[in-house]
Amino acid sequence: MIDKRVETVEQALDGLTDGCSIMVSGFGGAGLPIALVRALERTSARNLTLILNSIRFIEYTAPSLFSDERVTKAICSAARSPGKEPGIYERQVQSGLLELELVPQGSFAERLRAGGAGIPAFYTPTGVGTKLAEGKESRVFNGRECLMETALTADFALLRGQVADRWGNVAFRGLQANFGPSMAMAAKTSVVEVTTLQEEALPPNGADISGIFVNRVIQLPDER
Repeated sequence: MIDKRVETVEQALDGLTDGCSIMVSGFGGAGLPIALVRALERTSARNLTLILNSIRFIEYTAPSLFSDERVTKAICSAARSPGKEPGIYERQVQSGLLELELVPQGSFAERLRAGGAGIPAFYTPTGVGTKLAEGKESRVFNGRECLMETALTADFALLRGQVADRWGNVAFRGLQANFGPSMAMAAKTSVVEVTTLQEEALPPNGADISGIFVNRVIQLPDER
């Protein structure tokens, strides 16, 4: 059996280079892999595509990814800054430096699931009649118009878990499970930071994601 443990964040992000697409787990700020995101900020990688639920928490956690114009595209469900003034990434969207693809949250979750399942696209009525329908193929099923949505896949997935064993089986706690399992399945390289990394195997009913879908695990403190 393959030992998935790595000792350093540099090993965890090995192979992450210019042009990579990166999924980041968490629901808003809950379950965000903060240590890995900060390690990403310390790399020199540019021209990045981020795929995540809420982009504003990345600006809080790793602001230079945006201030240094290293992110060129973001695919997310929530993009609005909480303050009255727009955030750095919002100003970049307005100026054309950053491409933003907004996705309804249900469609976002299903696009991730489809990516992990090897399903290239699916149809949904969500977004019909709105700006989100512009440029998308549509078909009518049982008298109801639906839009085609393509699956989401990525080069890397950065995830936060609670417990993992040496073989990459991971148990999530609470909101860590939001998008985490789907992202692990949809990415070429899945990296999970965990609070506890144990020698003995997790029981089959104690793992939320199998080590088959996890490439690297690293024990890191939760930095929130």
